[in-house]
Amino acid sequence: MKHTFEIGPVLVGAGELFLIAGPCVIESEAHVRKMADAIQKITSDLGVPYIFKASYDKANRTSVKSFRGPGIVEGTRILRAVAEATGLPVLTDVHEAGHCEIAAEAVDVLQIPAFLCRQTDLLVAAGKTGRAVNIKKGQFVAPWDMQYPVEKTRSTGNERVFLTERGASFGYNNLVVDFRSFPVMREFGPIVFDGTHSVQQPSAANGVSGGQPEFIPLLARAAVAAGVDGLFLEVHDDPANAKSDGANALDLKNLKPLLEKLLAIHAAAK
Repeated sequence: MKHTFEIGPVLVGAGELFLIAGPCVIESEAHVRKMADAIQKITSDLGVPYIFKASYDKANRTSVKSFRGPGIVEGTRILRAVAEATGLPVLTDVHEAGHCEIAAEAVDVLQIPAFLCRQTDLLVAAGKTGRAVNIKKGQFVAPWDMQYPVEKTRSTGNERVFLTERGASFGYNNLVVDFRSFPVMREFGPIVFDGTHSVQQPSAANGVSGGQPEFIPLLARAAVAAGVDGLFLEVHDDPANAKSDGANALDLKNLKPLLEKLLAIHAAAK
């Protein structure tokens, strides 16, 4: 089944490769603005439709000591300011049903974290806002079973739902991408590939997650060749000092050359 819809100027599911990118978490207002401006410049130069992403709260960090973000009040204020200043559509995670309406006032896309993709109340609350909803496939969920989170969200009358593949649990502290999941999940809606969380090594680095960012370009190229609608990348200008997920983030300096290669592959695949 073909699903297409708009998120601001970004047309999802219509055959044009789009990008969701930004830092994992809001580290400061100045930093997210810096990242949004830098990535917007790159995507504008290349003609890539772009949605900025950053989280106001990372509620599923490995350790209680880990940085979570500024919280919903300050975080949504910052995200709204980024949207107003840049004109970009903005995406953020929501972890609780009660946060959905508040976050929806500031952003264009509500993202359901992979660990929460089966939470009915959260999915329904996100759908009811009318905002586009990106559901990340749980590391523990078979691709064909993602039809049920989609059905829960669409039960609200909201048809603007898409899915993101981010790898499946395979043994301890490791994820594997099964590229067969793309055509399976595309039956339920547009499909995005998360090239950065897919190289994550969950909880593998003494209380934080590790990662293998050297494999981001490889997996991203394969995903675009396989026909995904969009790409999700956590991008940071200083991954070694990022406050969340730096171990699996793409360095900002590598974004433009990667996108150039992906656009060539996308054109050839079409």
